[in-house]
Amino acid sequence: MILDISKIRIFIRPGFTDMRNAINGLSFCVENEMLQNPFSGSLFLFCNRQKRILKAIWWDSNGFCLCQKRLEKDHFPWPSTSDEVQELTRDELLLLLKGINFFTAHKPIYYTNVS
Repeated sequence: MILDISKIRIFIRPGFTDMRNAINGLSFCVENEMLQNPFSGSLFLFCNRQKRILKAIWWDSNGFCLCQKRLEKDHFPWPSTSDEVQELTRDELLLLLKGINFFTAHKPIYYTNVS
């Protein structure tokens, strides 16, 4: 049940999720709303409306694992729409868990010519 986040894909569900959902409800959300395979071994992240509770599920070769983190102060930076982000890197996950809002960080600008 040890998760090596350097070797897996990490997906975030933008917006809020009902935290009464457990493994069955969250895996249904992964399959039908996120259009991903819940048995892929990827990590899937969900957050409640107040952005204080984060749940993560992943398939661990013979069963699902469910992890929850509840903040006592402040809230998680969380995207509200799917346009903002859907897949995270390992570093972005670590920033998210520390409460650093990388979603509003400067995005690269690409130009084709100067004048």
